[in-house]
Amino acid sequence: MAMPQNSTGENGFCFAQTLDFSRPSPPLGQTFESPSRQEACGTSLRNGTPSSGMPSPSDSSAEPLCSTSPGEEDTQFSQGIKYVSAEGEDLACGWGGFTPGCLQLFNTSKGILFFLCVASFLQGMTVNGFINTVITSIERRFDLRSYQSGLIASSYDIAACICLTFVSYFGGNGHKPRWLGWGVLVMGLGSLLFALPHFTTGQYEARSAVEVGVCGGNQSLPCAQAASSLSGYRFIFMLGQFLHGMGATPLYTLGVTYLDENVKTNYSPVYIAVFYTAAILGPAAGYLVGGMFLNIYTEIGREIDIAPENTLWVGAWWIGFLGAGAASLLISIPILGYPQRLPGSQRYTVMRLSEAHQIKDGSHKKASDPNFGKTVKDLPRSALLLLKNPTFIFLCLAGATEATLIAGMSTFGPKFLESQFSLSASEAATFFGYLVVPAGGGGTFLGGFLVNKFKLRCSGIIKLCLLCTVSSLLAIFIFFIHCPNMPMAGVTQMYERSALPGGHLNLTAACNAECGCLQETYSPVCGSDDIMYYSPCHAGCKKVSENLRNGKKVYHECSCVEKTLLPGPGDAEAGKCTSSCEKRPLLLFFMFVVILFTFLSSIPALTATLRCVSDRQRSFALGIQWIVVRTLGGIPGPIAFGSMIDKSCLLWQDQCGEQGSCYVYQNSAMSQYTLIAGLVYKVLGTTFFVVACLLYKPPPAESAPGSSDVSENGNCGLQEHKPSLPAEEDV
Repeated sequence: MAMPQNSTGENGFCFAQTLDFSRPSPPLGQTFESPSRQEACGTSLRNGTPSSGMPSPSDSSAEPLCSTSPGEEDTQFSQGIKYVSAEGEDLACGWGGFTPGCLQLFNTSKGILFFLCVASFLQGMTVNGFINTVITSIERRFDLRSYQSGLIASSYDIAACICLTFVSYFGGNGHKPRWLGWGVLVMGLGSLLFALPHFTTGQYEARSAVEVGVCGGNQSLPCAQAASSLSGYRFIFMLGQFLHGMGATPLYTLGVTYLDENVKTNYSPVYIAVFYTAAILGPAAGYLVGGMFLNIYTEIGREIDIAPENTLWVGAWWIGFLGAGAASLLISIPILGYPQRLPGSQRYTVMRLSEAHQIKDGSHKKASDPNFGKTVKDLPRSALLLLKNPTFIFLCLAGATEATLIAGMSTFGPKFLESQFSLSASEAATFFGYLVVPAGGGGTFLGGFLVNKFKLRCSGIIKLCLLCTVSSLLAIFIFFIHCPNMPMAGVTQMYERSALPGGHLNLTAACNAECGCLQETYSPVCGSDDIMYYSPCHAGCKKVSENLRNGKKVYHECSCVEKTLLPGPGDAEAGKCTSSCEKRPLLLFFMFVVILFTFLSSIPALTATLRCVSDRQRSFALGIQWIVVRTLGGIPGPIAFGSMIDKSCLLWQDQCGEQGSCYVYQNSAMSQYTLIAGLVYKVLGTTFFVVACLLYKPPPAESAPGSSDVSENGNCGLQEHKPSLPAEEDV
């Protein structure tokens, strides 16, 4: 294989000797040669090939491009390990002048991948896990309305959209690890700030006794309380989320490009897939760990007479944010110590083939200027270059449609399972977590693996994305089927087991007319007749005890519940009736397929975005793409899905005369609306990928096998000697 010649000398550098961290460092310093030795080094590469094979992408310091003789080694200065690029840049891992030799073990692409994976895991666990898990508890603790908690959740995306252009443009041309490290640190401060209101407010007082809710109990209107001033803490939560958004902005723009720049092109999709898989496992851990913390009472150490199933229970929502914040502060320290480029990474930049889309007027060549993009005045020109790239534009639009589905599924997936299979909220969240981890995490990693396995170029990657989108489009037709609603007295049927006229609610019947039940108190129970009731009071229950086997409350002498064998009032148990839907395995399997193929296209689509733009625009292109994805997909996605699902609501919460959240959905309508939304966005995504594939114009092929030409973006191209495999060894 002929090695490329760097005619400009700008990107090339040589090793003074092989860097091997597997054994103790010699006392002599190890340096990259100064520019004065580049000509000799270039000659040796021009006239032959290295005696050893190419190193693995993760071993950034495995093999030298050229070596000095032993006599020349003796002339080196002996002040510890020293990495210097051709431009005289220090490439050692450390902080300032503190660069001990033991830290250089981590100064590899695998080392930075590990720390970035931990950071993305913490971000996913906090923002997409803990926040979604504890938002109901925060509403209850601080007397927040749903729209106020919605503003808290949206503050993350608002901050990201504000910061993306600035961070991706200036960070892309700056010291990426420093931007990343400070971002993770800011994210940690946001988590600590989010937990602060727990320590600055008084103790939480639950307004409940054990027997409230049974027939004849002491019913009290929740609206009778005085207005609370705790809702003002929502601004603290919004600021915490804003810091989360600011801190995470560099992670998914600069972090991706830093990994891409420091490994071989073939291995880049695998590294990025591992990085994103960690980000997907984070929310799953957040759901599981956050759910465990919610089973602990918020005032730790204080005894309370209510159980976690009670609607007034507030769990220890704040513990997760304290742990995640402290971990983020710790992980930012090693990230801040990484150099601007990893040792040996320049060889991959020199050898990378350009796959940037070729614009008809040739304006894409402007990005090859070494000084392009370093000042604010180049920002409009850089944005214009991206707008002239139709492949990039349609990949962004396709990403927005996929992001809409992912955001909608992550927000309302647990609610869909809860309604279809008659599960509790915690059971549905855990069930959905078990579904998403193998499908989402496995699909993300598999997508990067396939790109690497088949050594796909940009056009082939877009075709893979198209295949995945069509597959998930076909699987989404499963939402034609649904599970029937569990019968509920006064909601889906009348108390006498007859159909409700016109679908109107009628929660009052002769059996509970004297109980004085309140519609504000929703606490469903399952009667011994396998019918659900709005609350123990609406079932006419007069006594309560506890089931020692499962810890659930059991209500007795329920006048509305009929005994199956003996005449007289029956019993009821707290919670929903268990569904025995025969279609559950089929629904779960095809939901798994939809999630799998949706995530399977994520890393290939990201890789295609990196390939279809010039090297100097990669970070900025990812920033612009994230803005499009968030503004067109991430932010409106849950709103669009939520408004469609709300149309299938049968029973709304009554908050002192105002409509609150939905208690009971009509399963058939929910499936139909989910199918409509899924089809619309999947058809749009398929269309955008088709257009991106048709409009993509790759660079012209190299002149001859074995020769090396400077490509459009200033890097050197590389081809194999075998004409039949021109892109087989893309390094």
